[in-house]
Amino acid sequence: MTSVKEFRVDEPATADGLGRGRFVFTDAYSVFDWGQMPDAIPNKGASLCAMGAFNFELLEAEGVPTHYRGVADADPGDIVPLDEATAPPTEMAIDLTQVPDLPYEGPHAGYDYDAFHAAGGENYLVPLEVVFRNRVPVGSSLRRRRDPADFGLDDLAHGEWPAEPVDLPEPVVEFSTKYEQQDRYLSRAEAEEVAGVADVDALESLARDVNRVVTERAAAAGFVHEDGKIECLYVDGELRVADVVGTFDENRFSYGGRGISKEVVRQWYKANDPDWVAAVKEAKESVAGRETDDWRELCDPDPDPLPPAVVDAVSDLYAAGTNAYTDREWFDVPDIEAALDAVDAL
Repeated sequence: MTSVKEFRVDEPATADGLGRGRFVFTDAYSVFDWGQMPDAIPNKGASLCAMGAFNFELLEAEGVPTHYRGVADADPGDIVPLDEATAPPTEMAIDLTQVPDLPYEGPHAGYDYDAFHAAGGENYLVPLEVVFRNRVPVGSSLRRRRDPADFGLDDLAHGEWPAEPVDLPEPVVEFSTKYEQQDRYLSRAEAEEVAGVADVDALESLARDVNRVVTERAAAAGFVHEDGKIECLYVDGELRVADVVGTFDENRFSYGGRGISKEVVRQWYKANDPDWVAAVKEAKESVAGRETDDWRELCDPDPDPLPPAVVDAVSDLYAAGTNAYTDREWFDVPDIEAALDAVDAL
């Protein structure tokens, strides 16, 4: 289901009800949709689990429905709230919904969402990512797809995005595909077709609620919440927030004007392994019109591993950021300012 989380089923979902299972967070990472990269980043999995659980509990306190049930403590049989965990957790207990196959019918017919929804019925994972944006940082895909004037930013020089982050006047919500081999941003009408019986207006409202809660928490902890996404399950007419929310993999944050997210690793690869990055881009473009939708099989080179110094610096950044965001010293690492200094020195 994911390249960086293992997925365990304790009780499978059925057409009639939710099941139960767990996410097991690993130290693997993925960039550019490649899947699992050559290295592991120590403490990354525990950082994401703790931060995700923290945000789910904030959402539940605000009345936002989620699939979260708690985290596994030292005794794997004990599922507890995050504040009762005795060590950084790596397992999150969740409710499970159905995830049907999404058939690919070739370059002309595309993906068969009718088959997906016929199998999912009234209990399924909505095959959309709902993206919210408060700021447009360097590296955001929005810069390639939209002009500043589309968001009321008419005062920007020459109508072009500057080489620095830009705050949006109001949060922007977009929809992209979840299970296609390449993420594809959708019009509102396209999103309605992909969503099935789930209401797109309700998905947007839920995303705005999540954005508000995470943004407020980030500000209280000294962060700026720039953008992020949610995934949702639909069951018997109700939408619930699923997957994981508000982590350094799903969202972009900054601290003191410096970015803290998976974007750090993306930018390292752009600067230090440009041939692989270019090959990924070419493979994604060349898959159009082919019978296969798997662009990875068209990409010959594999990514270089990260140098040990980069692994250590990124590990400390995830851990220090989680300590600061949750206001608990889960990890014995330098503070977030020192961790950011180490990343800047790479």
